[in-house]
Amino acid sequence: MDNQVHNQIVSFIWGIADDCLRDVYVRGKYRDVILPMTVIRRLDAMLEETKPAVLAMKKQLDAAKIDNQWPALCNVAGQAFCNASPFLLKDLTSRSKAQTLKVDFIAYLDGFSPNVQMILDKFKFRNQIDTMVDADILGAVIEKFTSSDINLSPNPIYKDDAKTILKLPALDNHGMGTIFEELIRKFNEENNEEAGEHWTPRDVVELMADLVFMPIADKIKDASYSCYDGACGTGGMLTVAQDRLLTLAKRRGKEVAIHLFGQEINPETYAICTADMLLKGDGEEAEHIMYGSTLSDDQHAYRQFDFMLSNPPYGKSWKTDAEKMGGKKEILDTRFNTYLEGGDVMPMIPRTSDGQLLFLLNNVAKMKKDTELGSRIAEVHNGSSIFTGDAGSGESNTRRYLIENDLVEAIISLPDNMFYNTGIGTFIWILSNKKEDRRKGKIQLIDASKMKSPLPRNMGKKNCEFTSDIRNEIMRIFLEMEESEVSMIFNNDDFAYWSVTVERPLRLSVNPDGVIPADVFKKADELAAVRRAIASVPSGTPLDDWAAFAKATKLKATVLKKIRPFITVKDANANPVAGEADSDLRDTELIPFTYEGGIEGFMKNEVLSYAPDAWIDEKKTQIGYEISFNKYFYRPVNLRSMDEIIASLNELEKEADGMLTGIVGGNING
Repeated sequence: MDNQVHNQIVSFIWGIADDCLRDVYVRGKYRDVILPMTVIRRLDAMLEETKPAVLAMKKQLDAAKIDNQWPALCNVAGQAFCNASPFLLKDLTSRSKAQTLKVDFIAYLDGFSPNVQMILDKFKFRNQIDTMVDADILGAVIEKFTSSDINLSPNPIYKDDAKTILKLPALDNHGMGTIFEELIRKFNEENNEEAGEHWTPRDVVELMADLVFMPIADKIKDASYSCYDGACGTGGMLTVAQDRLLTLAKRRGKEVAIHLFGQEINPETYAICTADMLLKGDGEEAEHIMYGSTLSDDQHAYRQFDFMLSNPPYGKSWKTDAEKMGGKKEILDTRFNTYLEGGDVMPMIPRTSDGQLLFLLNNVAKMKKDTELGSRIAEVHNGSSIFTGDAGSGESNTRRYLIENDLVEAIISLPDNMFYNTGIGTFIWILSNKKEDRRKGKIQLIDASKMKSPLPRNMGKKNCEFTSDIRNEIMRIFLEMEESEVSMIFNNDDFAYWSVTVERPLRLSVNPDGVIPADVFKKADELAAVRRAIASVPSGTPLDDWAAFAKATKLKATVLKKIRPFITVKDANANPVAGEADSDLRDTELIPFTYEGGIEGFMKNEVLSYAPDAWIDEKKTQIGYEISFNKYFYRPVNLRSMDEIIASLNELEKEADGMLTGIVGGNING
């Protein structure tokens, strides 16, 4: 579609909002009318030519008393949807009386097939009808959308009956989809606080699509492929992925089909996504977009996909989902639990305040294993995904699972302020279960945090972007797998560590005269008996050996446990208490997998030479995984020399003297 025509249509529709809704709705609520009306008008235009045939078929079906008429009516309409009301939208512009118009408009909406009804319901569009009728703007809105100055039809409009002079070009499905996306973008700009929840910047999405498809571009065959987004928002990632794969296939002379699948929990956003699919003529794809929570109500549980792209919510609570799944500690979903070699369960359940990694695990669970390409994933996360969580936590276990199964190809650090609703640093994870040989057992880290171009004006918090040149450079670095200041290649084990608990023995010396509180025992005679037992201990019994002293008292273990805190003190020179550790001396050490000699080597070199009585509590040993971009890509700032600092101070002093001289006049030292 001609870009000028595209801009004219977007401007016209945006003008409808300003002309008709300004005094009735605040700007942030224009979308509640304009988006569903754009959908309605496009669907109406697509149905116009076949309307007489649809009405004729409905008459036949009514006469035959057939209940489920929609398949037949949609078939006659030649679309995945239809409208069985007696009206076209343009027919309603002649309804001058507000009440008549309201009744007829509702009848017109009710005439749509169930798939369109679902979209209207999720938009909550019927809630707007009374507002528009009361403000007497419903007719004006309909008239604007059916104006001869705008064409949302797949057919051209001509100035003459002979159809030789073109007035307005036809609008194909792709062009309509592009216009709809642009309207969404403009509305999101009006509501910056919401933009990031439903809209991933196009420059980021295009990079993600390249990361998914480019490594396997030469392996694309004449075949059907599937693409999935478990947090699909308005469907932008799916659309870009579809376009990118089709383009790459065409360049290589391949005929491919790509089927889109998604799920979205926000009702309006779900409606937008589904409507966008219908507007593009993808009736089947619209049926693949599911409503509900991907975490607690996975609507694609039994499907696997070739490609997956997603920007799930991060830093957002999933407590409600956890409760629906039986509570965090009782979640048995196989997507979020795995098994260690010994058969023990390794839960990958993160804290309920942030469920982003669950979306990544959901995608991993949907990877194809028996195809040549396997599956490829690109997913955006914030920094907590790579480093939050101690060894044994759900977050660390997730990283362990992904890395030990050799699924991670690369992680790319993005610049701050790349997204509309957050300025924090973000990362793109690239996963594959069919790594090429050179990537097996390795992970590439790319620091693209400084690779950005400033925007002419901020869009929410977004103040920079990836130009095509920047995206190409990132792709070059990734595809060539080169090492540089911004790219490093690691072995999988480089991110692993043991978390070990180092214990020191408890050492106690005895003070027989220590005061034992009376309330330690219920009866006074019990305390007296204890005192007698302590006093009867032979004089030669060592006081720096608790075990020997305790034995000499001949008291029961339960009694000794009660009185020990009052008749002992910690003493580094005393004999150790067998089998007991000093909690005050307990230490946790993080030992890299790459440490020479492993845990034993670390203990020998780093611990036992200083504390020969130390040992490791092996029951508490955990394996953890952490990825630190700051550690690997830290660039120290070169400090100025003392001479440079002194010179700068002298210059400042001269400037200050000059300013003061100018203020007071003459010589300030005179």
